[in-house]
Amino acid sequence: MIQMARDARHALPRIVAFIALLLGGAAVACAAPPSIAARQGPALLVDDAETANPELVAVEVADPNGFGVTGHTLLAPPGTTISVVGAQLGGPRFMAFDSAGNLLVAAQGDGIVYRYPYANGNLGQPEALITGLNQPASVAFFHAGDGEYLYVGEEQQISRYRYDPAGPVGEQDVVIPNLPVSGHHTRTVAFGPDGMLYLAVGSSCNICQETEPLRATVSRANADGRDLQVIATGLRNAVGLAFQPGTGLLWATVNERDNQGNEIPPDLVTIVQQGANYGWPNCLPPDATPQEPGADCANITPPTIGIQAHSAPLGLAFLTGHGVSAALDGDLIVAQHGSWNRQPPAAPKLLRIDFQHGEPVAARDFVTGWQDASGDRWGRPAGVVVAPDGSLIVSDDQAGLLYRIVPGS
Repeated sequence: MIQMARDARHALPRIVAFIALLLGGAAVACAAPPSIAARQGPALLVDDAETANPELVAVEVADPNGFGVTGHTLLAPPGTTISVVGAQLGGPRFMAFDSAGNLLVAAQGDGIVYRYPYANGNLGQPEALITGLNQPASVAFFHAGDGEYLYVGEEQQISRYRYDPAGPVGEQDVVIPNLPVSGHHTRTVAFGPDGMLYLAVGSSCNICQETEPLRATVSRANADGRDLQVIATGLRNAVGLAFQPGTGLLWATVNERDNQGNEIPPDLVTIVQQGANYGWPNCLPPDATPQEPGADCANITPPTIGIQAHSAPLGLAFLTGHGVSAALDGDLIVAQHGSWNRQPPAAPKLLRIDFQHGEPVAARDFVTGWQDASGDRWGRPAGVVVAPDGSLIVSDDQAGLLYRIVPGS
């Protein structure tokens, strides 16, 4: 049963971001519905005990391509099939499908963006499309008046390349340079329905007062990287970005601070609102508790959803499009990477957040089993994307795998 609950383009982009923040940020694609924007706390607040799903059944992980990945079982809804469709990757993170149905994968450990042909539910041989990158964590596509571009998020910059689904990429064009480095190093880029580029940059630390204005923020820029402006602050490490179909709302996964206890604070899956401050480092979610006595937490925006503390949510994807069942349509899948310092460890898994009329109403486990009872793990899901046929492609940056998951009907 579902648990109901709780430069110039290259000139000083950080200064531009700071000035924009002082001026109150920039509008996100679509304002939040009044029922969400006016709430005083999270729409949902759940932990692993509350999202546990007794309806999940053992599903053998198939290896149709003979990668040698055998003997693994996951727990998933009845009727679900899970197969390994890519292997031997170094730290695969976020992914995107191009207009021709090819899958592009940012392999952080390899420093490569791979391109896979995708047909009949399987991936063909990968092509190392772009090499020599610095920890690429995300890829995104944008259709401009002069053609299609592929964007890649590296630790120190965001670049774009003219893109042809059947040929090589064009020359690198660094559109957002000089991003702060070290600390949380993933740089996630996404495009909204407004045609603007959105960028997530995490903090340099666990708890500190940052001097870099882009740290612990989500910002927005034109597609060519100009006019970079911070739109939301207090997001310790926003990693995944996704726009909700039908509303244009920007959602993010956020890894909250460590070393506060096993169960506090919750990690976040939240709408990113214009001008909002989500609390870090001075105030703890979900209710803006002061981190230290005397901290001013009067104007902190509550997160939309709080999930298991230290569960490290990374990728997220709304289920929509051809092949997605009516029962899942509009729901959100979140890849929880699992904890690194909690005891017992929070397990890696896929979480399903149920949406009704565009708003989150419940959460429950969707796929689990990468961690055994002793806390040992054989894999950790990192990214998730909906394939053209409605199945899910999930990256595993520990095992170096790509899974195809076809939910049971």
